[in-house]
Order: sequence, then structure tokens, then C-alpha cells
Amino acid sequence: MAFRTTIPVRFGDVDHAGIVYYPRFYIYFHEAFEDLFNEAGHSYVQLLDRDRIGFPTVHVETDFKAPLRYGDSLDVELAVMRLGERSATMRYTGYRHRDGQLCVICEITMACIDLDAFKARVIPPDIRALFQRFQLTPSPAAEPAAQDREGKTLDAHDGPAGRRS
Repeated sequence: MAFRTTIPVRFGDVDHAGIVYYPRFYIYFHEAFEDLFNEAGHSYVQLLDRDRIGFPTVHVETDFKAPLRYGDSLDVELAVMRLGERSATMRYTGYRHRDGQLCVICEITMACIDLDAFKARVIPPDIRALFQRFQLTPSPAAEPAAQDREGKTLDAHDGPAGRRS
């Protein structure tokens, strides 16, 4: 089951061609990510400011299918595709609200980090449980662990920000 939210297209979101400027979609995806937390009773602001946990993006793949214009709304479905120990991959599927037209599909892999040390950390149990509610397929229980040059174990999609300490 996917999490669903609707994001309005604002005047400042469109480019000279009159369509949503493509980087704005990443802002829409992050707004949907924040909505996921907030609607589940987990304040995203507290996650950052009090708990000092962040989810920086380490990989993005996007396919743009149809344009959006000022006045449209984007219905975003957010599903967890992969849930690692220290990272997760989210799939964002966006439909134009007025007619259901598929507009965009994006997968974003993010590392879970300690914002003070800016190092990868284990996804806390309450956040893991939230992500599992929207996970499409369970992650395999025992994946072979990748290692960096120093022999430290990495999640499958961990990049430099995802290095384990």
C-alpha cells in the first residue's frame, strides 16, 4: 500500500514554457516525504531538530511522462521499495489530479544519518515501522553485505554519505 498526498502547482513552480520546471518535482517529492511523517504523527521538524536524524538523497532515477501546468495538482503515491539497515529507497509516482494522467515516476535512495556527526546510522525502530507500513515488497532478510575499501559494511545503495562508522 502506498502513502498518498496531493501537491498543488503554484505560480512560481512553472518555467517560461508554462510547465512545471523539472527540479520542482524533487521539492514535491520531499513535501510528500514530510507529509508521510506528519500525517503519521511523527513531526518531521522534531525528527530533524530534536532527534537530529536526516535522510539525504544519495541516488535518484526519474522518468517524466507528462507536463503539469500552473493550477494543476499532483497526486503523489509514495511507496517504500527497499528498506535497508541504514538506507531506504522510495518510489514516487505522480498523477495529474484533474484527469489521472501519469506525469512522473521517481525512485530516490536516501541514507539515514546522524545530523551532528553527518554519518550513517541505523534507521530507528519507530521510523522503520512507519516505512514498513508503506513497503511494497519486503526486503530480503539476508542480503550479501557490500564493503568499502576500508572493509566497512555498506547497505546496497550507500554512497559516500552512507559510510558506516
